[in-house]
Amino acid sequence: MQKTKKSVAKRFKLSGTGKLIRRTPGFRHLLSAKSTKSKRRASKDKLVAAGHAEALKRALPFGL
Repeated sequence: MQKTKKSVAKRFKLSGTGKLIRRTPGFRHLLSAKSTKSKRRASKDKLVAAGHAEALKRALPFGL
C-alpha cells in the first residue's frame, strides 16, 4: 500500500473535478514592494500544470 506524501498533501489539494490546486509562491512577505495588481493575482489559487500534475497525483493516492 502506498502512503500519502505529506509534503505534497500540505501544498496541494484536489478540486472537485480532480485537478490539482496550488498557492502562488512569494506571497507571504515583502508585500509592500509588490504592486496591487500582482498581489490581487497572487491571492487567487492556481491550477498545477498538466505536466507536473500526474506525478503529484501519484503522491496523493487517497486524494485530499
